[in-house]
Amino acid sequence: MNDQIAALGAMEILDSRGNPTLKVFVELRGGVRASASVPSGASTGAHEAVELRDGDPKRFGGKGVRRAVAAVTEIIAPKLVGISAARQRDIDGLLIGLDGTKDKSRLGANALLGVSMASRARRRLRRVGRSMPISRASRPSRLPVPMMNVINGGAHADNSLDFQEFMLVPHGAPSFAEALRYGAEIFQALRTRLGKSGYSTSVGDEGGFAPKLRNNEEACNLIVEAIEAAGFVPGKEVAIALDPAASGFRAHDGYMLRKSGEGSKTSNELIDLYAGWSRRYPIVSIEDGLGEDDWAGFRALTAALGERLQIVGDDLYVTHPEFIRRGIAEKASNAVLIKLNQIGTVTETIEAVDLCRAAAWNFIISHRSGETDDAFIADFAVATGASQIKAGSVCRGERTAKYNRLLEIERKLGEAACFESPFLPR
Repeated sequence: MNDQIAALGAMEILDSRGNPTLKVFVELRGGVRASASVPSGASTGAHEAVELRDGDPKRFGGKGVRRAVAAVTEIIAPKLVGISAARQRDIDGLLIGLDGTKDKSRLGANALLGVSMASRARRRLRRVGRSMPISRASRPSRLPVPMMNVINGGAHADNSLDFQEFMLVPHGAPSFAEALRYGAEIFQALRTRLGKSGYSTSVGDEGGFAPKLRNNEEACNLIVEAIEAAGFVPGKEVAIALDPAASGFRAHDGYMLRKSGEGSKTSNELIDLYAGWSRRYPIVSIEDGLGEDDWAGFRALTAALGERLQIVGDDLYVTHPEFIRRGIAEKASNAVLIKLNQIGTVTETIEAVDLCRAAAWNFIISHRSGETDDAFIADFAVATGASQIKAGSVCRGERTAKYNRLLEIERKLGEAACFESPFLPR
C-alpha cells in the first residue's frame, strides 16, 4: 500500500534557543515524505513527559539528543516499517508500548513525539479530524484567537519581571488575518513606547520585549497604552492575558516575587492581586496563576474569578488526561493549555482535548519557549477547533511560522473559515 511507512529517520537540529532538538523524517512507499521537529520548554511542569538527552558534558553541555536519534532509528523504525501511516492510534500505541514507562523516559518524549507528529504530518489534519469525536465538519472551520506574548519575564527573560508572559488577545477582530494585524501594529506601538521611556526593546525567548520595568503591574499599563496608541479599544477589541507561571516563584507554602522585589505572598494574596488587576485592566485570561502543586489555590482562584475570567491550567495538568480529569472534578480551572510534547503523542493529546470538550472547557494549543519552524500546531489548532493558540509574539521566525500558516489555512478555507471570540463582551 502507498501509505505504508517505508523508512523512518531522525537527526539532531537546533531549536530557537540554540539547544539541540530532534527532527524526524518519514517516507511512505508511495513516495510521500514528511518531517516533524520537536520543541522544548524552559518553564516545565514536574509531571511532564521526559525528554531524552545525552548527558555528555563535552557536547552541547549535556543537552545533545543523539540517544533520542538512536531511539528512533534503531528501536522505533524497525517496528514501524510496513505499518500504514493512517493508523495514528496504532502507531502511537506501539510507541507507548516500546517505551514502556509512565513518563516516556526510556526512549524519550522527544523521540516519540517526533515520530507521532511526522506520521500524521503528511495529511491535512482537518480531514483526519472528520473521523474523530472532535470533528467540526458540519460547521465552519474555526481559526483560533492568537494569544501573543509581547512582554516576557520569569524564566523567559533576564529582567525584573516575576510573571512570565503578558499577552495581547485581539479577540474583537473580524478574522484571523485582522487579529494578526491588530497584534503586529500594537507590538510596534509598544516598541515605540518602551523606547521613549528609556526601556530596552530587545526580545526574550518567545519574541516579546524583555524590559526591566519598575514592577510587574507596569507591564499591564504599557500594554494598555500601546493598544490605545495603535488605535484599538482595550477590552472590546484587544484584551490582555497573563501567564505568571507561578511554579517558577513558588516558595514553600507561598510565593516569592524576587525579581521585582515585591516580596512574599500567600495564595490568597496572589488571588487578590489578580482580582485587583482584572478590575483595572482588560484581562480575560490567567494561566498558571498559582503553582502546580497548589490545587487548593487553583480551586479558590476559579471560585473567585472563574465566572468572568478564563482560568487556565498548564503545569497543573501537563496535557495529561489523569490530571485534567482531576481538575474537572475539583473545578480547579475552566480551561487547559495543550502542549503536545508534555504528553508525548498526538493520540494522547487528542484524548486531553476530548476531555476539555466534554467538560465545555476552553483549550489552548500552545508552542514551547524552545521552538522550531515546524508549524504543526497551527494545523492541529484548526483540526481540533481550538478557541485559542499560543505561538509567541509577532517577531522571530519560529513564532511567525505558526501565524503565517494560519493565514494560509484561513485563505484556503475561504467562506468556510470562522473566527469568533471565546470571551464574553466586557
